[in-house]
Amino acid sequence: MSSTLQIVLMGGGIAILLLIIGVIVTVRSERSLVEERLGRYLEADAPEVPVDDEEARTPLTDWINIRVERSNFGENIARDLARADLQLKPGEYVAVMIIAAFGVAVVGYFFGGRSTVFALIGAVVGLFIPRFFVGRAQNKRLTNFNGQLPDMLNLMVNGLRAGYSTMQAMEAVSKELPAPISSEFRRVVQEMQLGIPMEQSLENLLRRIPSDDLDLAITAINVQREVGGNLAEILDTISYTIRERIKLLGEIRVLTAQVKYSGTFLSLLPILVSLILWGVNRNYMMQFFEEPVACGLGMLGLALLLIGIGYFVMSKVAEIDV
Repeated sequence: MSSTLQIVLMGGGIAILLLIIGVIVTVRSERSLVEERLGRYLEADAPEVPVDDEEARTPLTDWINIRVERSNFGENIARDLARADLQLKPGEYVAVMIIAAFGVAVVGYFFGGRSTVFALIGAVVGLFIPRFFVGRAQNKRLTNFNGQLPDMLNLMVNGLRAGYSTMQAMEAVSKELPAPISSEFRRVVQEMQLGIPMEQSLENLLRRIPSDDLDLAITAINVQREVGGNLAEILDTISYTIRERIKLLGEIRVLTAQVKYSGTFLSLLPILVSLILWGVNRNYMMQFFEEPVACGLGMLGLALLLIGIGYFVMSKVAEIDV
């Protein structure tokens, strides 16, 4: 098979993939008009789009954004992007995934001896690269939020004891504390000012920030609103519990760091050795793709499976729930 034909087939496969994505996101359910209009008010603090970016938009990109954003698939992407605090639309994120898949596929094709197998492997890897960075951003933002949560509760406790209402205490949090907790509570306050009940606003906050500690605080606030009680004392107790939990997690993280790094290093070592051998003696590594091809690919697949199982086991050994 000539290289030109292989490139044409790769382009056709990407075009078919784009068509399938367009069909799927079109037939899925759309978001409600009320939520779309409400989002305009809640995102009033977001930076405006420059004129150059607006001029760069085309009917095709607008169509993709509209179809993706109005689907359940797009809602899941929008939720993940909101948790990572990335200023991207779901359609733009899908476009980044496709571009990354195509770019890594081209790199794998040329550096893999113009092999279609390496192009397909590169395409699969490229699809997961944006997801990897979004996951890293989500974990980092969630860690920062959990670290600020005890200070937020202390500020609310002081405000409640000074005579503030719950909404006024949340507004003080949105003004006094740094991001990301200030931006999230600013959105909560804006939602309540637009007429959304506090329970629903806090539920939206928990959907954007999937934190167990935040869930505990929100549950205490909702229960206090229904049955009454001293909310300041309850939040003060929760703040102390969260601080002790964070302290204990830090100690556990130090004790299990060696196991985590060892598992990561041992999992990456075979891959790094394979890449080095590929650069030093490519003919030796190409024996995996000689006839019968199924045997070599099966060996590689089994090796990756065993590496994944080993990494999973070592990660679970170092994972301790508190």
